[in-house]
Amino acid sequence: MIASSKALEMADESGLDLVEVSPTAEPPVCRIMDFGKYRYEQSKKQAEAKKKQTVVEVKEIKLRPKTEKHDLDFKVKNIRKFLAQGNKVKVTLRFRGREIVYAGTLGREVLQKIGESLLDVADIIQHPTMEGRQMAMFLGPKKTN
Repeated sequence: MIASSKALEMADESGLDLVEVSPTAEPPVCRIMDFGKYRYEQSKKQAEAKKKQTVVEVKEIKLRPKTEKHDLDFKVKNIRKFLAQGNKVKVTLRFRGREIVYAGTLGREVLQKIGESLLDVADIIQHPTMEGRQMAMFLGPKKTN
């Protein structure tokens, strides 16, 4: 254990800084180091960690209940692409005017068909639910165990 004045003197002689590492310890722990260099290295570590972090976006695909098969297949292809990128997908079926009558039957059937065609690459996070005049279903990338 060295007195603080002696430690400051040693740090001054070596051209470095006296940095308090653990102020709560009894007695407080200090280290002689180049504090500017230490802060620079810490910021580099944080930047590297941030770079490796993945951000999951929620992509949305909008449909109508009477969307034709070819258009539906094209949208399913896009959903596959989004899932392959690791994003979640919200499939929204919009009902206009009197189409709302088909919400319970045709609408649910369309979303179920999309969900079944994507079971090899997707997990259904949220089954089809009504949200006002829209029916929505959430899909996520298949978890590998």
